Amino acid sequence: MPKSLHYQIDAHSGVPVYRQIMDQTKYYAASGALAAGEQLPSIRELARQLCVNPTTVVKAYTELEHEAVIEMRHGRGVFVAAAPAPMSEREQTKALRRLARQLAVEAAQMNAPAELVWRIVGEQLEAVSDDGRDGRTWLSAVGERKPSHG
Repeated sequence: MPKSLHYQIDAHSGVPVYRQIMDQTKYYAASGALAAGEQLPSIRELARQLCVNPTTVVKAYTELEHEAVIEMRHGRGVFVAAAPAPMSEREQTKALRRLARQLAVEAAQMNAPAELVWRIVGEQLEAVSDDGRDGRTWLSAVGERKPSHG
């Protein structure tokens, strides 16, 4: 049974959708959220889930297979390749900074208050957390470190 993944596709980011699928799949594999040999959603299933053309998923999966991140087994499905290299803390930091920057820019463009952004990030962390962590606990832990602007 394929694992349910939380892909976030942003049609307005300027990053092609197939690239967003690739990047997020690589992050899941490198961070350990996907284990070697774990089955991914089928092309049709992922296309339906993300509301994209199946050829977009085919392109992403083909590139991921070429980069040895996944294996496509005819008639059996798509699986995470054996032993993907774990993401280093430096790589995690770089990726998270890029994503945080994108969120900060978009939040600023819509004049969203920082408190709202922090609350929503905490809710999303809670929603996707596989280890039962509570987003409010995370928010209270970082709350003391939030920069003040005043």
